[in-house]
Amino acid sequence: MTPLYVGSEIYRNSSYGPKHPLAVPRVSVCTDLCRALGWLPDNIYHDAPMATEAELTRFHDPAYVAALRQAERNQAVSDDVRARFRIGAEGNPVYQEVYRRPAISAGGVMLAAKLAADGGIVHCPGGGTHHGRRDRAAGFCFLNDPVLGLLTWLDLGLDNIVYLDIDAHHGDGVQDAFHDDPRVFTISLHEAARWPFTGAADDRAGGTARNFPLPAGCNDSEFAWVMDHAVLPLIEQRRPQAIMLQAGADGLEEDPLAKLSLSNNTHRAVVQAVMDRTPRLVVLGGGGYNPWTVGRCWALIWGTLNKLPIPDRLPPDAEATLRGLRFDRAAGRNPPDHWFNTLLDSPREGPVRDEIRQLTKESLSA
Repeated sequence: MTPLYVGSEIYRNSSYGPKHPLAVPRVSVCTDLCRALGWLPDNIYHDAPMATEAELTRFHDPAYVAALRQAERNQAVSDDVRARFRIGAEGNPVYQEVYRRPAISAGGVMLAAKLAADGGIVHCPGGGTHHGRRDRAAGFCFLNDPVLGLLTWLDLGLDNIVYLDIDAHHGDGVQDAFHDDPRVFTISLHEAARWPFTGAADDRAGGTARNFPLPAGCNDSEFAWVMDHAVLPLIEQRRPQAIMLQAGADGLEEDPLAKLSLSNNTHRAVVQAVMDRTPRLVVLGGGGYNPWTVGRCWALIWGTLNKLPIPDRLPPDAEATLRGLRFDRAAGRNPPDHWFNTLLDSPREGPVRDEIRQLTKESLSA
């Protein structure tokens, strides 16, 4: 089946605030690049619907959902709400679309799960808010759309699912939601000693998870080693009915919020590897706080899912999209030309450290 794309215009003019890491455009950049490349005809694009309260409370506390709606109406929260639900605290600001945007992200991921349910591939770059908790916001995530998408699959009768998370931050909210649930096996590759400071190598979540805390500076070769020697064998052992891949782009070397040293060749290789290992695949976005590297990475994923040739140089409309971006951090003051005119990074290969080799051995032990 032709891969499908789930997007929304909610992301184009929505921001967490000018000083927040999520002030930058991301999903809209990906969508615009795919259209400029001729990769996104209207017949395969689906608008993400806003999830209903009934759908959200399949996982989230009704009182929390109500507080989030009220926060959007009032554009403010009380001290009690802030303390109880962490709305307006710890990097989770009250902003104009504080309910609508995450509710649309959730609706998009649930739609993606339904579209892939009979077999197929769906890319939903607006999803991936993997830190959200049942009754509180966490890590810039107000709702946990991966959990809601996985629950959609479970409700449709699937009972052997792999959730693979390659964001630089541990997928704690998803792992905890399915702790002890043998139907969902969570695998997370993330930077060690990075917020939320969970996901140790020996954390197995009651047997339903594997975690790979990667050392700072992890390169493409090291990531590939972990995939080839641990992650893919684990997936092949399970033979999942479906895979949900959270493809956060904050592990790329140019990202300001992490210290991994990956190129987007890694994301492309992960997508290529999992495509052939399941009849149902949903690929989400996630972290990523440099608008050029995120937009290019997620557009590259879409091209990879469609097995399209990646151009050596972008066409003028795509280049214009990238040249129109603004980034107020240091990296945005003098961006290199390849951020404007290419999708695919140069590989960032290197030696595989002993700690990486040991990490893979530990993961396969009983």
